[in-house]
Amino acid sequence: INRLLLEDDTALVNHNSEYQSIIKEFRAFLSDCKDVLDEVTTMRLLESYGRVEELVYFASLKEQHEIVIHYYIQQGEAKKALEVLRKPAVPIDLQYKFAPDLITLDAYETVEFWMASNNLNPRKLIPAMMRYSSEPHAKNETHEVIKYLEFCVHHLHNEDPGIHNLLLSLYAKQEDDSSLLRFLQCKFGKGQENGPDFFYDPKYALRLCLKEKRMRACVHIYSMMSMHEEAVALALQIDPELAMAEADKVEDDEDLRKKLWLMVAKHVIEQEKGTKRENIRKAIAFLKETDGLLKIEDILPFFPDFALIDDFKEAICSSLDDYNKQIEQLKQEMNDATHGADNIRNDISALAQRYVVIDRDEDCGVCRRKILAIGGDYRMASGYTAVGSMAPFYVFPCGHAFHSHCLIAHVTRCTNESQAEYILDLQKQLTLLGSEVRRESNGGLTNEAITSISPADKLRSQLDDAVASECPFCCELMIREISLPFIMPEEAQQVASWEIKPQNLGNQRSFSLP
Repeated sequence: INRLLLEDDTALVNHNSEYQSIIKEFRAFLSDCKDVLDEVTTMRLLESYGRVEELVYFASLKEQHEIVIHYYIQQGEAKKALEVLRKPAVPIDLQYKFAPDLITLDAYETVEFWMASNNLNPRKLIPAMMRYSSEPHAKNETHEVIKYLEFCVHHLHNEDPGIHNLLLSLYAKQEDDSSLLRFLQCKFGKGQENGPDFFYDPKYALRLCLKEKRMRACVHIYSMMSMHEEAVALALQIDPELAMAEADKVEDDEDLRKKLWLMVAKHVIEQEKGTKRENIRKAIAFLKETDGLLKIEDILPFFPDFALIDDFKEAICSSLDDYNKQIEQLKQEMNDATHGADNIRNDISALAQRYVVIDRDEDCGVCRRKILAIGGDYRMASGYTAVGSMAPFYVFPCGHAFHSHCLIAHVTRCTNESQAEYILDLQKQLTLLGSEVRRESNGGLTNEAITSISPADKLRSQLDDAVASECPFCCELMIREISLPFIMPEEAQQVASWEIKPQNLGNQRSFSLP
């Protein structure tokens, strides 16, 4: 092969067929003996003789893909290099390694290859994409990296902040900011439970947009970060209509919303270049756009001190009419409140005088004795006042009636321990207080002094609330008893005493029956 190459051009033409035949024979030899030939020695010999194509051919036979790809890249043949990378046996790391060189050689084919691959991690391609983006591009040229990043974000639903930040930075460097604004307004995390609405870093996005002077984007980011005052202040430098839209976004904070609209009003009034009368008309027209949030007195401080009041006559009269309506409305609300208070007061008075008619044969729900029975031991020392010779009793709207001491005993037995102790303590205090009252009465205490005792009434009221707030047979107390066992844990020992135990029958004789 070398001898034929060293001959002159004429001889080369004459021996061209011989050269091609030898090349073909040599490649067949490499293919047949690839498993026998020493890889390092063979490749070193081919390199020393300058047989680069045969070197690449042998490297391809030995699956040395990195050498093959490197050769094609040196030759500027990106498509052939990508064909090698498409082989299933090629490690994926080689795709990341040669990505910067391939996208520089042929950005379109490289990006199409990336988009067709399913196993690529876009984050590992960021160095290659940044290298491509750092080079100048024609205005009408498709930015292949932006195309790939949009594919990752919209089709692959990539959530990597690095990918989103890179796409945002490329949008910010474009002359037209429409793509940037659409990207900022998209909520890529929408629909995810407890997930963010966006995956880029808002602080990084704000710094980048300020650097690239993308002011509309900055307004959107400020608003998204709930920095509404900064958003409105910046929007006023760009477009008052944008500032109004930003001020109107605040719905849950009326004070902040009013403050933002005042910022807009001040800017609109101070920036007007017409006559004073025209400025006043525009300011009054601006008030209507706030839907009643701002009034004429809110914007008066923004006008000169020597403005004619005639110019504000209509607006001031309208404002006074509104105040009159508000005053009338407040009066009506006060009258309604007074009427409601009277109704409540009457209801309370009627409640204190209500009564229940019970039958003379009505039984106590606990002891089953007659409620209106006369005589018997009814424990008057509990602090209750008997009705003549009858024991004190309770009657509930549902119709159940109980002697007072029966009701107290039943509720104390069925309620929880802390509530039972509270009821017993109140009853004890009432008993002690009743004993003191009787001793003082025997010592000559007047009736006026007896009736003026308030601690007993207070304790009796507390006891009523504790035991008689609701009927024990119709309330939660009875419902809780459904879940109680028939045998309580503290009764286990007593139950065990009733257990029938088998006796020892060893000493007893057994007789067979005939």
